[in-house]
Amino acid sequence: MEINRIIDHTLLKAESTEKQIEELVKEAIEYNFCSVCVNPIWVKKCAEMLKDTDVKVCTVIGFPLGANTKKTKIFETKNALEDGADEIDMVINIGYMKSKKFDEVEDEISELAKICHDKDAILKVILENCLLTKDEIKKACQLSDKAGADFVKTSTGFSTSGADAEDVKLMKDSVSDRVKVKASGGIRDYKTAIEMVNNGADRLGVSAGVAIYEESKSLWK
Repeated sequence: MEINRIIDHTLLKAESTEKQIEELVKEAIEYNFCSVCVNPIWVKKCAEMLKDTDVKVCTVIGFPLGANTKKTKIFETKNALEDGADEIDMVINIGYMKSKKFDEVEDEISELAKICHDKDAILKVILENCLLTKDEIKKACQLSDKAGADFVKTSTGFSTSGADAEDVKLMKDSVSDRVKVKASGGIRDYKTAIEMVNNGADRLGVSAGVAIYEESKSLWK
């Protein structure tokens, strides 16, 4: 497995500078990562820099709390796609999940999935597992699957904890073969990355992509 090709090279800190974003993109090109994952303000710049490469542009919507209105998330998504995003990572409405407002959760995901798919873009749904029970994680996966999401994702990396290998397995077991799983949050070394992959992760959202890749190379020498 070429681990670089399942890495979303990520920089989502609010204080990230333009220079840091440029460096992120250069690293993504050098290491041939799957994508760069950046905040919406940097999408257009990244799309321009990555125009003639295989590296995709991923951005986040409703980030990091997921508590925006559906109309706001729709606007954010359309704006990001117009700016050149290839993949959308949207935070689920966590409060609605906790309130069992499942129809509203499914409807929001469904509308964003249609917008993305009309533009040949991918929709990933961030569940923020650390704030959900196991039953809620399973239900959120099922809703995301039914609504047409392409991925379910563990975490924003900005809440109480990040990716958990057991949760990754639960997510994989809770969706159809069509839907993939992205693990993100706190994955800082190759051992942890492989643990996520072995439990069913198809994509990894990491800020330590370069270090993980270099570690993988040293282990396979």
